[in-house]
Amino acid sequence: MGLLPMKDTHGKRSSSMTFAMRWKHGNLRLIILSATISIAMTFMFLVLLYGTAVKSVSVVVNGQETIVETKQWVLQRLLDEQAITIGPHDEVSVPLNSPIKDGDRIVVEHAIPVNVTADGKTSTVYTTEKTVQAAIEKLNLSLRSEDQISPPLNEALEAEDEVTIVRVDTKVSELEKTVPFSIVKKEDPTLLQGQEKVVQTGKEGVMVEQVQEKYEDGVLVSKKNISEVVQTAAVDQVIAVGTKKPEPKVTVLSSKSPSVMTVTKDGYTFGAKKVLKSVTLTAYTAGFESTGKSEGDPGYGITASGTRVTEGRTIAVDPKVIPIGWWVYIEGIGFRRAEDKGSAVKGNKIDIYFASESHATKFGKKTGYTVYILGPNKPKAS
Repeated sequence: MGLLPMKDTHGKRSSSMTFAMRWKHGNLRLIILSATISIAMTFMFLVLLYGTAVKSVSVVVNGQETIVETKQWVLQRLLDEQAITIGPHDEVSVPLNSPIKDGDRIVVEHAIPVNVTADGKTSTVYTTEKTVQAAIEKLNLSLRSEDQISPPLNEALEAEDEVTIVRVDTKVSELEKTVPFSIVKKEDPTLLQGQEKVVQTGKEGVMVEQVQEKYEDGVLVSKKNISEVVQTAAVDQVIAVGTKKPEPKVTVLSSKSPSVMTVTKDGYTFGAKKVLKSVTLTAYTAGFESTGKSEGDPGYGITASGTRVTEGRTIAVDPKVIPIGWWVYIEGIGFRRAEDKGSAVKGNKIDIYFASESHATKFGKKTGYTVYILGPNKPKAS
């Protein structure tokens, strides 16, 4: 059998495939363009269909709600349509480029400017919450418990309202003060009248005083004492004041003392060595009431000078004033001799002897007498 020649089919397939590829390559742009136009038309149809539909939307501006009918499909266009302006500090519940659909609720809060003064500086802050608290928080201002805020934090604000923060600082300091000592005077019978003597030296004390100072924005507005504590007590200065009466100044008389004056009394002219004014006269007897002795006792009726008491002659005196044994003339009484003395007879005082107790009692006490001190001898009648 002879071999049949085989047909060349490979060349035909290759030719078909090349044609398809050439057609596809040549029409690719046309295919893409057709698809793009188709998609765009579909989108435009949907937009036209959606945009022309009427939607009911709730718009709340600063708490006031309004239901509006609109064909707009973007929030910004809806707000423009309603003449609602959005400022840079205002707040909107959704982005302005958001699409809107039927039943949406849009919330708009317009910010208001508030002037806040604190720490020596005034700043303007925009807030949508419209309270003092919100305005302060916007500025990140820290508040302390003593700071004064006006108006109060929870009070509502309006545009251009003023908020003031006064920084209050309270300081407590301690101050030492001296406490002056007191001067106490005490009577001292051992010192003469007019004399004074410091018996205890005074010392100042120390008091610690706590002072509270209140400052507002660095300015002192009040100052008060809140406590006083005595750290060291003051010591009184004690002064003794003399109450002792000075003893009468006594001039020692003697027979050689010159007479100071010449006097004529009751027919007698005599020279007086000394004249006593305002002398007090009392009376005494030899009995127990006056001397503490009774008849029969040793020394009964005997004077300090050793003489026996005699009425009309004997007187008791202070020897520092009238020498014992000297004669005196007592106006209204007469001549008497200083023969006795007594513990109660001091200074310008004379005790006149009476033999009778009743006479002595009747005589009593007399004052204002003038006494002339004469000397050891009784004057003779002129």
